Amino acid sequence: IIPCLLIKNKGLVKTINFKNPIYVGDPINAVRIFNEKEVDELMVIDIDATLQKREPDYVMIEHLAEECRMPLCYGGGITTSDQIQKIIQLGVEKIAISSFAIENPRLVADAAERVGNQSIVVVLDVKKNMTSSQYEVWTHNGQKPTGKNPLEIAKQMEKFGAGEIVINSIDNDGKMKGFDINLVEKVHGSISI
Repeated sequence: IIPCLLIKNKGLVKTINFKNPIYVGDPINAVRIFNEKEVDELMVIDIDATLQKREPDYVMIEHLAEECRMPLCYGGGITTSDQIQKIIQLGVEKIAISSFAIENPRLVADAAERVGNQSIVVVLDVKKNMTSSQYEVWTHNGQKPTGKNPLEIAKQMEKFGAGEIVINSIDNDGKMKGFDINLVEKVHGSISI
């Protein structure tokens, strides 16, 4: 079990369809709860960093890593392999890259070479196109359509060295409807990671 914590303005938030974030608590307290629950891994995504074009909050990341007793994956605002190296040195085991991986897939290759494939996670935020019912990858916290199919991007990211792919269904986000199994099966069937 890998819970995903969304951070906005240093607070833990919940969204519905990637919109209207509602504050639900302190991320450090959430980490402590998941330590007690003995989850397998924890993912923390700063949903503002890329939109605000700012670097990751290294102080916050370090505090999360110090508190976390399970492998930690961090994402948000990452644009360089130097940032990735710095975050890994703070005690984070995995790095999640989304918008910038799609804009600059070379970052995935550089990062995988620098810190290892097992530490590079590419996150695909996916939404169904209303008119064609085809899946499309969106970036910048679900605000920018790419016009690209998630299967193509997943294959490309695997080729560039990603160790894992995470799929977020924008349509199902926060609705307590469960996973988009059709989407998961399609992506899973197209890659071997």
